[in-house]
Amino acid sequence: MTVVAVLLKSSTTGVVAFHTADQVAMVGLGLALGAGVLWVSRPRVDADAEGVGVRNIVGSYRLPWTFVRAVRFDRHSPWASLLLTNGEEVAVLAVQAADKQRALDAVQGLRALHAAAVPAEDPSTRTQLLYE
Repeated sequence: MTVVAVLLKSSTTGVVAFHTADQVAMVGLGLALGAGVLWVSRPRVDADAEGVGVRNIVGSYRLPWTFVRAVRFDRHSPWASLLLTNGEEVAVLAVQAADKQRALDAVQGLRALHAAAVPAEDPSTRTQLLYE
């Protein structure tokens, strides 16, 4: 957009006249478009033995594995999610279904870390949920 702004001369093309304000607006438009692309590419997930960090387009979370009940990635879901022990669900936008095998590998890795950090649940001590 900067090249367009520089090449956009202050001349009249017959119907439209381009001025310095138009050149500045073109640079501003380029900056706004670039910021939008960077904003959409923000999602990230980092996991280790202690917990998982999720950064989505808006909002970030750092959760210990004890707060995570399951790592979900349903067949027709556009992205993975973390089902929390309090019933809430946190979307993991960094793991997209469009990534196919890479997404499956990421979910398997998250599930392996979760299984290693949280002991297996005894079905007899499990609280009954109305919807599951």
